[in-house]
This record gives sequence, C-alpha cells and structure tokens, in this order.
Amino acid sequence: MEIINLLRGDITQQDLLNYYNASISYEDLPDNIRGFVFLYRSIYHIIINKKLTYYLRRKTVLHELAHIELSHLGQLDRDLFAFRIDDCEDEADSYIQFLLETMKND
Repeated sequence: MEIINLLRGDITQQDLLNYYNASISYEDLPDNIRGFVFLYRSIYHIIINKKLTYYLRRKTVLHELAHIELSHLGQLDRDLFAFRIDDCEDEADSYIQFLLETMKND
C-alpha cells in the first residue's frame, strides 16, 4: 500500500494508517507547527495541529505519511538528522507533488 493508492481513492486513510501501524492525533500546537511524526514502540504517531483548516490538516497528514513512506524516521541518527531536516522536509513535499502529477498523467 502506498500514498498514491490513498490519493486515487483505492484505499482509505485508515487502511494506510493500519498498514504503516500509525495513528493520528490532533493536538493544540504552536501556530508555526503544522504537524510532525515520530516512531515510538514500533508505532508511528502523527501529530497534527488541531487549529489548522480542514485542507491544511489533510495536506499535513499526507506530508507526514510521506516521511513514513520515504523511511525518513529510520535512516538517520539524531545528530545527522539535525543537518538533514530541511532536505527531508523538501523531499516529503516533492514526493507528494510527484504523486499528484503522476495521477494527472494517468
């Protein structure tokens, strides 16, 4: 299962969350934080700022799922991650954009 299946409507968001062993929580976060994902006890926890609009919540969920699909959480140690965080953020955004463009061309 992949995000593109979710975007095409072949699976539900819950199907993808189950596949990745992930959960989503909506929390009161600072305005400059849309969301984040972390791995704890083999479960991916996606935290989304509950103050976001519906559209930004959906976009942020896709972005955080991209981090999971691209294995960003498992490939870097913490010290190195501090230097690569911008690259990972850009890659997650680019990946979602690539999927959306792929769907347009299908």
